[in-house]
Amino acid sequence: MKKFKIFAALLFVFCLNAGALWCEEVVTAYTTLEASLAQKLFAAFEEESGIKVNWERLSGGEAIARLESEREKPKASIWVGGVGTQHVEAKLRGLSEPYRSKFAFSIPAMYRDNENYWTGLYVGPICFCINKNSAVDLNLPTPRTWSDLIAPVYDKKIRMAHPSTSGTGYNVITTLIRVNKGDEEKAFEYFKKLNNSIERYTRSGSAPGKSCVSGDIPLAIGYFDDLVRAKAQGAPIEVIVPEDGTGFETASMSLLKGAPEPDNAKKLYDWILGEKAMNIIAGDYVIPLSKKAKPLETGFSLAWLNLVEQDDKWDAENKERLIKRWIDEISPVPEN
Repeated sequence: MKKFKIFAALLFVFCLNAGALWCEEVVTAYTTLEASLAQKLFAAFEEESGIKVNWERLSGGEAIARLESEREKPKASIWVGGVGTQHVEAKLRGLSEPYRSKFAFSIPAMYRDNENYWTGLYVGPICFCINKNSAVDLNLPTPRTWSDLIAPVYDKKIRMAHPSTSGTGYNVITTLIRVNKGDEEKAFEYFKKLNNSIERYTRSGSAPGKSCVSGDIPLAIGYFDDLVRAKAQGAPIEVIVPEDGTGFETASMSLLKGAPEPDNAKKLYDWILGEKAMNIIAGDYVIPLSKKAKPLETGFSLAWLNLVEQDDKWDAENKERLIKRWIDEISPVPEN
C-alpha cells in the first residue's frame, strides 16, 4: 500500500509537470537578424514574459519564400528583421497583416507602414569593407565611391550577395539606380562592369563581410551593422560608406497572416518596440530608429551620410522584374 501511494504521488507530480509543458506559452518567429542578436533579444523576452520563442534565422529571400510556401498553413506568427522592401513585398502578397501597436509611435512615421503592416527597427546603410592586411599584400587602394569598385585593380577581388536570394543584394540594385538619378540603363551598364570585379555572389547578405574579415576575399559589399560590428570586435577591416551615395535597409518587423499564436505574437511585437528591447538592438552596432534607444558610438551618423531617397513600395513592386533582368544580364542564381 505504501509503495502504491509513493507511485501515485510520483505519477501526480509527473502529470503536473507534463501538463505545464503541454500548456507552455510559445510564439514562433522567423528572424533575419544576426543569430547573436536574435538570441539576446528573444532570451530577454522569454525571461520577462514567460513566453518561449521558437525562432529560426532565415535570409530575407528565404523568409519570403518560406512564407509563400506556408501560405495555406502558416507555421510562424511574426517576422523580425529583414529589409523594409521585403516586408512591403510580404504585404503586397498578402502574407502579413496590419497591427496598430501603441508603441509604434516611438518610430518616425517615414520608417513605418502607413497602414500598420510593418514597423522599422533600425537603419543600415550599404557599405564597403576592405581587409587591411590583404590591401597591403595586394597593394590595393581603399575604394571611396561606387565608381571606384569597377577599376581593373579590383578584378575578382570583391564579394557581394546575389539579389535573387538576399535583400542586401537587391538593395544594391535599387541603390545604383538612384545613384544614377533613376536611370536604370546606366545602372545595369555599371553592373556589367562591376561583374568583372566580383569573385563570387553569395546567397546571404552577411556572408561577403565575413569572408572579408577572415581574409578569404579582400573586399566586400554589405550592411553597416555587420561590418562595423566586426571592426569593433577587432577585425582588421576598414568600413567605407560610399561618398557618391548609398541605399540602406530599414530592418523591420511584421505580424504574419493566419498566425498560429496571434496574441503572443502581438506581445512580442509590442515588447520589441519597448525601451529594453530597443537598447539590446542598439547595442548591436546598428543605427536605431526608436527615440527610446541609446545608440553605440560607431563614428558614423545619419546626419552626414549621403543616403539616396528610397521608395520601398516601388522597390517591392519592381523586384521581380529587376531580379529577372539581373539574372539574364549579370549573373545566374548561385547554387549554394
